Amino acid sequence: MNIRFMTAVRRGTLTLAVLTSLALGLVGCGGGDDEKPQTSASASKDSESQTEPQEGQSEQPLAELKGSSGLLLRITSAQRDSGEFLTVSGILMNEGASRVTVPAAVRGNETEILRHGMSLGGATLVDGNDKKRYYVLRDTDGRPLTTTGFSSVKPGESLAVFLQFPAPPAETNEVTFQMPTFASGTIRISE
Repeated sequence: MNIRFMTAVRRGTLTLAVLTSLALGLVGCGGGDDEKPQTSASASKDSESQTEPQEGQSEQPLAELKGSSGLLLRITSAQRDSGEFLTVSGILMNEGASRVTVPAAVRGNETEILRHGMSLGGATLVDGNDKKRYYVLRDTDGRPLTTTGFSSVKPGESLAVFLQFPAPPAETNEVTFQMPTFASGTIRISE
């Protein structure tokens, strides 16, 4: 029960931080040059909802992966957490002119993940140095630790997303991010 509660709190906290970051980015695009750029962790009003995953976020995306029908996944951070996790954050966007149903393939084909509805559970990280593939983590009920509950994206709409993986070894600085129906891309891990 404790693990399930902590996982739910962590997922909610991270989702809140990512959504806050997205909202602040949309509202306050053009901040002063004399200020340090805000990350979602420092922009959050609730000090307890601050999370480390956003601290390594830079202005330039780590990768932009094109999907089908005008979908684009912009990966903005890949941050190691103290609990041996790697949290990948980004924005799923529809750059097309019409509403796009997100392909069901992005959730993968594992029975455990399929039981919990739409998610990004099919994503993997590949560590080319150690020749290992890392899958999205699951909670004690088998739910993927990633953004869930979406089905389509309107034209011009953006959806803040996150995915949690086991962290590769400390000496691994880059991994290849793969998600069904999207191009693959190499991303750099922040410490």
